[in-house]
Amino acid sequence: MDSLAQIVLGAAVGEAVLGKKIGNRAMLWGAIGGTIPDLDVLGGMFLNDLDNLAFHRGFSHSIFFGIIGAFVFGWLVHWQYKSKYHKEIAVVSKVFGFGLVVAALNFMLRIFFPGNYIPLIIISIVLLALLILHFKVRYYSGRWTAPDATAKNWSWLMFWSLFTHPLLDCFTTYGTQLFNPISDYRVAFNTVSVMDFTYTLPFLICVVVAACLIRGSRIRRNWNVAGLIISCAFLLFTVFNKFYIDNQFEKAFTKQEIPVERFTSSPTILNNVLWSATLETDSLFYLGQYSWFDEVPIAFNPVQKGHDLIDNLDSDPTLKTLRWFSKDYFCLMDIDSAIQYNDLRFGTFYGKGDTPDDYIFNFHLRKLAIGIYEMKNGRQGPKKGGASSLFGDLMGRIAGLKK
Repeated sequence: MDSLAQIVLGAAVGEAVLGKKIGNRAMLWGAIGGTIPDLDVLGGMFLNDLDNLAFHRGFSHSIFFGIIGAFVFGWLVHWQYKSKYHKEIAVVSKVFGFGLVVAALNFMLRIFFPGNYIPLIIISIVLLALLILHFKVRYYSGRWTAPDATAKNWSWLMFWSLFTHPLLDCFTTYGTQLFNPISDYRVAFNTVSVMDFTYTLPFLICVVVAACLIRGSRIRRNWNVAGLIISCAFLLFTVFNKFYIDNQFEKAFTKQEIPVERFTSSPTILNNVLWSATLETDSLFYLGQYSWFDEVPIAFNPVQKGHDLIDNLDSDPTLKTLRWFSKDYFCLMDIDSAIQYNDLRFGTFYGKGDTPDDYIFNFHLRKLAIGIYEMKNGRQGPKKGGASSLFGDLMGRIAGLKK
């Protein structure tokens, strides 16, 4: 899921594991541990677009990384608290953490305030002022003491913060290579959007309240546990909701006598009310959307597969990777200077798929030679300038289609 959700989950896990002994330091390191797996995005600085696509949510999101990382990062945290350079290391670490939080906020604020950086600047200034005050009180007042935690304690905290990160990602459509390097299978339950504030906000409120209460107190523990219970309950709800939604889609395409060979569904961004479905038949894909509040039958729009636009579809390395990534839910479109590869698992903005701009997750393919293709990242999200109107359209569509 998004970075803020992972930070909150990591903080709550850190508090549950070690909060009674060391207070908010457990939340801080839990939040850092919960962010570490997503640092694989830095692979984009060294890998080409295709390799980076396969690398993201790979080994860093696996069970094996959680086990190995627990020992490595647990030892590092323990070492830095014992180091004579602790103050310098802590300042650099927290400045880095501040940068991660700002990056997470930027990702979310772009959805609500596209092209407007004023909210991000204001929030960043406030957070920076609080960080400077924290440095002054913590490291330059002479009252600092090392936390009462062993290397084993830190490793246990790091394990749970690293391990719960990919578990949460498993509920998304993107999925995660949980068993890497043994298997590159992407575990994806398709029950929650990559960003859903119904999950994040109640959880965040509980964790922030807990952080403001006395270390080791019953009420602090109760607030943190409440956040964990609410978050887990929401994820469980999304699983049952998916069964319900899939049943609605299945009844609809059966009634319309569409010869479906397989289908997939996923929630649209920011909610668990409006869902997209992709149906596959022998010759076509069908795209449709369903909201809890719809009063009209589900409409499925046919989309040409377009697989004949590509030579060497079954053996070209680029196409093999893309097909693995999209689980063979893809269609191709001939655009001006390339072929657009649309990953249909993520659906479309309007449930139609009649234009290249309607596809949420797509890539561009350029033909280098007969049967040899190069991938370039396409657009993941609305076209430039379309985010503000799209948000209004999304809210209207969630409210349902009326008779």
